Amino acid sequence: MENQNISDTLNLIVTLQKNACCSDNNCPEGCTRPFLGPANNLICYNTRPVSLFTCCTGTNWEFPYEINGTTGTSTVFRVENVEGNCATFRVLIPNTVDEETTYTLSNSYFTIDLSCVLAMQCLPDIYAI
Repeated sequence: MENQNISDTLNLIVTLQKNACCSDNNCPEGCTRPFLGPANNLICYNTRPVSLFTCCTGTNWEFPYEINGTTGTSTVFRVENVEGNCATFRVLIPNTVDEETTYTLSNSYFTIDLSCVLAMQCLPDIYAI
């Protein structure tokens, strides 16, 4: 079964990421906010990170990454492309310093059939490098 709501939201996020720019408009919070980043600041964001939950168990999807010889897994991703009911994601590597988490783009990608996704959670917008 096609998960049209998640597909539509992911398409919106891809568009926002491709057209990332600064904005000082007051906009609503959530996955469909029309720009990346919080309102009223001069910081530009280029990624709206998401977490995905499985249909079978409702747990987070988790995918591996490797960077500079270090391996790990992450439950946070950047959507790169949506085609029909499939989406390609890049694994984001969490970096926690002084209780603040930032993310680094990995070179690990995966494509998933969105009918296998029960739900999606959007995290605060970031500038991923």
